[in-house]
Amino acid sequence: MAEARHEFVARRLRALIASGDYAVGQSLPSESALCAEYGVSRGPVRQALASLAAEGAVHLSRGRPAVVRSDHSAQTLDTFTPFSQWARRTGRRSGSKTLEVSRRRASAVAAQTLGIDIDDFVVEVVRVRYLDSEPTMIERSVFVDSVGSLLFDFDTDSGSITDYLTGLGVRFESMSHLLDAVSADAVDADSLGIAVGSPLLRERRTSRDENGIAFEFADDRYRSDQVVFSIVNSRTVDPRMIAPDNHGS
Repeated sequence: MAEARHEFVARRLRALIASGDYAVGQSLPSESALCAEYGVSRGPVRQALASLAAEGAVHLSRGRPAVVRSDHSAQTLDTFTPFSQWARRTGRRSGSKTLEVSRRRASAVAAQTLGIDIDDFVVEVVRVRYLDSEPTMIERSVFVDSVGSLLFDFDTDSGSITDYLTGLGVRFESMSHLLDAVSADAVDADSLGIAVGSPLLRERRTSRDENGIAFEFADDRYRSDQVVFSIVNSRTVDPRMIAPDNHGS
């Protein structure tokens, strides 16, 4: 599928912000200048800027150019984006190193979260995720056996588990997120190349199917110097910020 115009503009601007070409506090070019630079109409430019604002990368003010507010990669939680897709969207290269894929009895926490018995089997996957070859996150995912067993035929270093399972008909219909901060334990520190006790951003995530039944419980721990989370709540939406791309995608 061809990349939509607004996604192209957003990706290019993210890369320029991440590289420091547009520094924190600096204004981006005007909408008309961005239209000319990327050969698009105002609709895609406004959609791109709205995406960057939702991620916390820029601040928008009516009638003024957007101002850079952060050069960190931001994972937004208003909609779920798998790590590999998010990396591509932000102009980064993702990678994976699998530490473990195992079938075992459910822990008390996993059993309670997934609504299964403690004697039931689950499949646990532990991976280090990379952005541009830099260790960024350690991912611990626990799947109910019927879903997790599908991963024994998948090279978990090769790409997105979510995309693979979706291709087999697993529906990631809804997700709940719990965010907090934790200190890196010995495994975290060794995997991420940081000191024991370093601060990590932890996202505990529960995935449910179209029937509301939980099938995955994940504990993802991000290096706080690599990633920030952006959560956007709004009662009203400025139509100017989501102008449709009338030229198609």
